Amino acid sequence: MVKHYRPPGKKKEGNAAKFVIRSQALKQLQISLPLFRKLCILKGVTPREPKKKFKGTHQTYYHVKDIAFLHHEPLVEIHRAIRVHERKIKKAEAKKNHERANRLREKTPKPKIDRIIRQRYPRFVDALGELDDCLTMVHLFAALPASEGKKIEVESVHKCRRLAHEWQAFISRTHKLRKTFVSVKGIYYQAEVEGQTITWLTPHSLQQVVSDDVDIITMLNFLQLYEPLLSFVNFRLYHSINLKYPPILDPRLEALAADLYALSRYVSGNTRPSIVNSEASQSEPAQIETKKNEAETGTEKSELRLAQLQHQLPSNEPGALMHLVEEVTGEDEEDQDTKECKNLFKTMKFFLSREVPRESLLFVIPAFGGVVSWEGEGAPFGESDQSITHQIVDRESQGHRFLSREYVQPQWVYDCVNARIILPTENYLVGRIPPPHLSPFVDYDGEEAYIPDYAKTIKHLQAAARKEVLLLPGVGKEDLEDPQNLLVEGIINRAEANDAALRKQKMMILEQQYHDDLKKELQGVEHTSAGSKETSTGVVQTGESTTIVQENDDDMGKLMMSRKKRKLLEAMQISNKRKQAQHDLIKQRKKKIEEAQSQRS
Repeated sequence: MVKHYRPPGKKKEGNAAKFVIRSQALKQLQISLPLFRKLCILKGVTPREPKKKFKGTHQTYYHVKDIAFLHHEPLVEIHRAIRVHERKIKKAEAKKNHERANRLREKTPKPKIDRIIRQRYPRFVDALGELDDCLTMVHLFAALPASEGKKIEVESVHKCRRLAHEWQAFISRTHKLRKTFVSVKGIYYQAEVEGQTITWLTPHSLQQVVSDDVDIITMLNFLQLYEPLLSFVNFRLYHSINLKYPPILDPRLEALAADLYALSRYVSGNTRPSIVNSEASQSEPAQIETKKNEAETGTEKSELRLAQLQHQLPSNEPGALMHLVEEVTGEDEEDQDTKECKNLFKTMKFFLSREVPRESLLFVIPAFGGVVSWEGEGAPFGESDQSITHQIVDRESQGHRFLSREYVQPQWVYDCVNARIILPTENYLVGRIPPPHLSPFVDYDGEEAYIPDYAKTIKHLQAAARKEVLLLPGVGKEDLEDPQNLLVEGIINRAEANDAALRKQKMMILEQQYHDDLKKELQGVEHTSAGSKETSTGVVQTGESTTIVQENDDDMGKLMMSRKKRKLLEAMQISNKRKQAQHDLIKQRKKKIEEAQSQRS
């Protein structure tokens, strides 16, 4: 059949009518490529993959409706106004009219992202569900140094650090933290807020170096969306526990880079209704005095903030969250996990040495009910306090040791948090090689999963703490439910044991009859009822024949499947074989290591 020629200008059909390439989208919107990328990030527009790429496989395709969605976006007009404003500033500087240039810089229009956030996240649960990347990006920029060449401003770094501390303060205050894991990339945290599981990554408290290979402009575009998003989330969460937002911090503690401790003092001082009412009824002279003091210390605060963000002050100074775990009147526990997390370190008092990851431990320990202090100014108690039960150290040489406390490595805290029990400290003492730090995000209870030795040890310790009975290798639950075993243990008397044995015997007979009937159906044997004799002859009940029947049944089942399901089954079988091969390799390596250790000893 001859293909009809469609003259140019006629209506397009198929994929050509549904999709456009990026160059066509730029011509329609009349904007530059960097602005187009920024709008796509803010509005959540992503490239599409049409079934037939009519312009070639090297092009990027977008849906026509997405481009029309961007065409009516008010941000396009705002960025055009910003571009015109920048031309005026450049013209004023060329004429050496610096006053006009500075005045124009102050009046530069700024885009507002709050409307976009309400469009993308109409419900609060939607915002919490997509908070993983937001928290990771904010924590990353909170640890980066300010740089003019990279366009990383000091105010942006300070704002990210404040938002990260506010989030950590809420998680620690409400005991929402569930898992932690220290890796080479950083420290992973997982919290559960209003039924949503949120996982984020924080970098280690080291000097960060921004490489030239990283596209900082794209990351800053994402940060422009994530900063107001996290601000809205923190505002909603703080109001859910009857706290004002944003919090007012102590300038002295801010100068010491103890932002979290200052935030904790604000939370503990404003959660009680009596204190809130007393602050509301504060007299006018007192308010005037506080305003004068704030005006006097304003310049000092700004200088200290700049010094802190430019790394003239140590960036990993403590942020204490001890007061966040205080009881609040009228607070109800939500679930059993929150109660368990709240009471894990309830009876313990920690002191952190200067070489440990301070900010992480100051966030984790109070989230699980512990009281913690550190070495430095602004600490709630010193190292000589006799009520300290554990001191977290990471060096072998100690100037003075207290016999009333235990000196453990930081890994002990993270392992206790993941196991939800207090682990023995013998393996975590100073100078010893600690056990492997197991990831809480790996499921060791799955079928044919490799279980490390220390995971088995932790499982037995958890069962002992919860007074559960674990099964020995080769022992099933039916062995524990055996009437004779229950009789020996004294759980039931002899009459009850006899009745249970009779019931179990009847169930086993019925189950055996049911399996026999299934085998007869597979072998093509006619039968009238359960327990009747076979009508066909020449059937030999052996293990080999049963295996052959099962294999034939599997082959028949594959033949009855559709091609899609059959390919899916084969893929699942290949995946299981690959996992089994990986587990066998790990076991072989473990066996070689044990043999080498035995030869050395």
